[in-house]
Amino acid sequence: MPGTHLGSPCCPGSPCVLAMSSPPAYPGFRVSGCWTLGAEGSSNAEPVGRLLPPVGAGRPPRKRTTSQCKSEPPLLRTSKRTIYTAGRPPWYNEHGTQSKEAFAIGLGGGSASGKTTVARMIIEALDVPWVVLLSMDSFYKVLTRQQQEQAAHNNFNFDHPDAFDFDLIISTLKKLKQGKSVKVPIYDFTTHSRKKDWKTLYGANVIIFEGIMAFADKTLLELLDMKIFVDTDSDIRLVRRLRRDISERGRAIEGVIKQYNKFVKPAFDQYIQPTMRLADIVVPRGSGNAVAIDLIVQHVHSQLEERELSVRAALASAHQCHPLPRTLSVLKSTPQVRGMHTIIRDRETSRDEFIFYSKRLMRLLIEHALSFLPFQDCVVQTPQGQDYSGKCYAGKQITGVSILRAGETMEPALRAVCKDVRIGTILIQTNQLTGEPELHYLRLPKDISDDHVILMDCTVSTGAAAMMAVRVLLDHDVPEDKIFLLSLLMAEMGVHSVAYAFPRVRIITTAVDKRVNDLFRIIPGIGNFGDRYFGTDAVPDGSDEEEGGSAG
Repeated sequence: MPGTHLGSPCCPGSPCVLAMSSPPAYPGFRVSGCWTLGAEGSSNAEPVGRLLPPVGAGRPPRKRTTSQCKSEPPLLRTSKRTIYTAGRPPWYNEHGTQSKEAFAIGLGGGSASGKTTVARMIIEALDVPWVVLLSMDSFYKVLTRQQQEQAAHNNFNFDHPDAFDFDLIISTLKKLKQGKSVKVPIYDFTTHSRKKDWKTLYGANVIIFEGIMAFADKTLLELLDMKIFVDTDSDIRLVRRLRRDISERGRAIEGVIKQYNKFVKPAFDQYIQPTMRLADIVVPRGSGNAVAIDLIVQHVHSQLEERELSVRAALASAHQCHPLPRTLSVLKSTPQVRGMHTIIRDRETSRDEFIFYSKRLMRLLIEHALSFLPFQDCVVQTPQGQDYSGKCYAGKQITGVSILRAGETMEPALRAVCKDVRIGTILIQTNQLTGEPELHYLRLPKDISDDHVILMDCTVSTGAAAMMAVRVLLDHDVPEDKIFLLSLLMAEMGVHSVAYAFPRVRIITTAVDKRVNDLFRIIPGIGNFGDRYFGTDAVPDGSDEEEGGSAG
C-alpha cells in the first residue's frame, strides 16, 4: 500500500511513522510528518533485494530450544474469541474459485525487536477467525555438508539473506494468498536442518509474515499488501537476547555478547535497518506502541470489508431454472425407497426408527455409488474349473471422507460394502454471525491423491460446505473426476452449485427437493439430520446443521 498513510500525511516515498509523544498527548499519540534515516540508513545503505553479497563466515549458529516455528499453535485464544491460525475463509464464489486474495502483512525488524509480539497483538485486535502467522525462521535453506561443518564450528552466518530460501517463501506466500493449501517446512535449530515432516497450512483472511529479512527480496515485497517495520532500540534488543539465550538456551553471557557484536549487530546495520525505508509504517518501540497497532488494525479492517462476499447469497441466485446436471445420479424412487423417505421425513418418527431407516437408505446409496467406479474386464476360474468373465475395480484404492458431524453416520455403511476402506474426516461449521461455512479441522489419509474419494454428507442445501470440502480434496491433489459426493437428500440449489463449480464431480443422492427457505433449510426436507440422528437439541433458528452440522 505505497502512498497510503495512517494519521497525518507523510512525505512521498517515506514510511509512515507511528509514534507516541512524551508526555502523551490526547489521546496519547502523535503521527510524525516524515521519517529520515541517519547516516547508517538510506544514505549509505547498499541496495536490498537479490543482488546481495555472498554468505559471510565466522558466525556461530543460533541454537534453539524448540524446533517449532512461530506459526504454532494452530489456534490462539483471546478474550473475545478463538482465532484459528490454520483455517480457510469462505471466500469462494459460485464458480468454486476464490473471489479475493488474502490480505498479506509483512513484519520486518531486527532480531528480538518484538515482531512476533506485535503480530500476536494485531491478530487479537483484528478479531477475525482466520489468520495465518508465517515465520521466516521456517525457511532456512538446507545446508550442504560443508555448511553443516561450518555451523557445527559456529562459522556459518544464519543472519545473512542467503541463509533463507526465498524461492520457497515466495511460492508459499503466493499459494496462501490464493487460498490454496501449502506445506511449510519444520526447521530444527538444534541440528540446523529441516525435519522430514512438513506442516500443512490453508488460506486465511489475513496472512502475517514476519522475519528479520521480510523486506530483503523484491518479489516478496510485491506480495505484501502492508509492510510494517518494528523499530526497537538496540540496547533493548540486546537485553532481550541476553535474557532469552541465557534463560531459555543455557548460554553464557560472554558468548551471547560476542555473538551479538560480531554477527547480529553488523547484520542489522547492513541488511535490516536499510529496509526500514521500504516499509509503509514504522512502529517505534514495537509492542509498547498500542496506538500504532490500533491504527494498523483499523486500516486492515477497512481492507477486509472490501473483500467480503456472501457465498450463500451468491449461490442462492445462481443457476436457477436450469436443468439438473448430467453428473447427478438419483437413486431410483422405488416404492421401498419412497417408503423409507416417508418414515424419515415424518416429524413424528421416533429416533430409533429414524436411525434404522436412515441406515437402510445409506446402504442403498453406497451400493448405488459404487457402480460408478471404474471397472475392467477380468477372468476368474470357478470352483468347477470353468472360466468366468467378470469385472474388477480398476482403481488403486477407495477412501471415504465424511463431513462432520452428520457425514460420519454414513461411515458404517461404507465399511460394510468396501473392505479395508480408509476413512478421513473434515469439520466444516457455520459461522453464527456471518452464516458462512468455515473449515475447522481435517484428517485425511496419506497419498489420498491416488484414490477414488467418496465424500459423504447427509444433506446438502446451498452446497457451500460441499464446495469447500471438494476444494480441500483438490488442494490435496485428488483429481476432480475421482470425487463422488454422496448425500441422502439434496436441494436443487446445492446440486447446481456443486455441479457448476466442479463439473467433473459425480453427485449421488437418494432424493432432490425443489426449494430452500430463507434460513437455507431444504423444503420439504428432512429436518436437522444431525440432531434427529444423535438425539441432540435443535440448533437455534438460522443455523442450519445440514451437511454434517456445518453449513449449506
